[in-house]
Amino acid sequence: MRLYSYLTLSLLLLLPGIIQAQDKPDVWTLQDCLDYALEYNIQLNKNRITYLSGQEDVAQAKAQLFPSLSGSVLQGYTHYPSGRVETNHSYSGNYSVNANWTVFDWSRRTNNLKQQKILSEVDELNVEQSEYDILLSLVQTYMQVLYAFEAIRITENTVEVSEAERDRAQELLAAGAISRVELAQLESQYASDKYQLIVAQTNFENYKLQLKQLLELDIEEDMVIAIPELTEEDVLSPLPEKNIVYTTSLAVMPSIRGSLLNLEVAELDIKKARAGYFPTLSLNAAISTGHLSGTNYNFGNLLWDRFNETVGLTVSIPIFTNRETKTAVNKAKLALTNSQLDLLNSQNQLLRTIEGIYLDATSAQNQYLAASERLSYVAESYDLTQQQFFLGMKNTVELLTEKNNYLSSQQELLQSKYMAIMSRELLNVYQNKAVDLDY
Repeated sequence: MRLYSYLTLSLLLLLPGIIQAQDKPDVWTLQDCLDYALEYNIQLNKNRITYLSGQEDVAQAKAQLFPSLSGSVLQGYTHYPSGRVETNHSYSGNYSVNANWTVFDWSRRTNNLKQQKILSEVDELNVEQSEYDILLSLVQTYMQVLYAFEAIRITENTVEVSEAERDRAQELLAAGAISRVELAQLESQYASDKYQLIVAQTNFENYKLQLKQLLELDIEEDMVIAIPELTEEDVLSPLPEKNIVYTTSLAVMPSIRGSLLNLEVAELDIKKARAGYFPTLSLNAAISTGHLSGTNYNFGNLLWDRFNETVGLTVSIPIFTNRETKTAVNKAKLALTNSQLDLLNSQNQLLRTIEGIYLDATSAQNQYLAASERLSYVAESYDLTQQQFFLGMKNTVELLTEKNNYLSSQQELLQSKYMAIMSRELLNVYQNKAVDLDY
């Protein structure tokens, strides 16, 4: 595990160079975006480093169960300014090796080890939660890109139709079938549709920029997005039951699992705090020697004569601690209550999120069916009105009214289409199911 940690840390330190050197896809699918983000996202990699740091805390907590060993070397020089001493200088040295082992501390160290292992699991879940957050953001942003691209196609078709209507109106004006005012109305509509095309193209580039920023790509890099053909079957795919989605999410979402682990951490904090009421037992041992110049003994004899071995047993009994232990226990209990509230809050927040997404999904599917039916009738009405206008049987007001109804119906269908698909995929994410990576 430690070798793995060192290797992972080394890779993370080399991350900037790896990102620059790697091959990026020519056309970005949702799978490509996900793979790239999971490997190179900065916040995600910071969370991974936090997890590796937690692993070191676990190793340290485990080492606290064993004896400690230390050595010391002291060299000293003493000057005697008096003229009546035999020598004005003295050199001394002390050498020792000390061992200490806490034999019993009312399970404080073992509980600390358990706690550090749980905290390491929490750090690992934080990494997993970051991956979920990235996936959720990618799904939403990618769907917005697809929506904006299809909006461009609709607007391009609208511009082509507006141009054809303007050209036909010029012919009708030359034939005396319409007035100059009516031609001006169609020319204005044509200019407005071209403006809307620019707006649609700008929206598409903005959403692409959001996706690019989400992936933290370089400013000079361009993205070519894979555009799939989505069918009605993709839109109207059956949804699971809402209670099943919520129950599954409670079991798989890292935020909930992390909150449950935090409860265990808080309970161990109480046990560690209560250990302060009880005695601790420590075993101490040492060997030492030393020397001092200016004596009648040679260096070797001094070291041997001063060589000593000690062993001792220390019992520390808390009698009056200025309420430190009681305060620590009470605060640990309050932290446990707070952790319980955090768990409840996470569950409620997850429920609200699932209910909101589920409502969006069901509403969008129903709206899609209604918008699809409405569009078929509006398209037929617009087509008939357009034919009658070309024959001089309808005026521009009637034509533009039908055209606006047609455009409105197309937008409603497009919005419900991508809202339904996006909401369903978000529900899949919350159930730890794979999204349709062909998008």
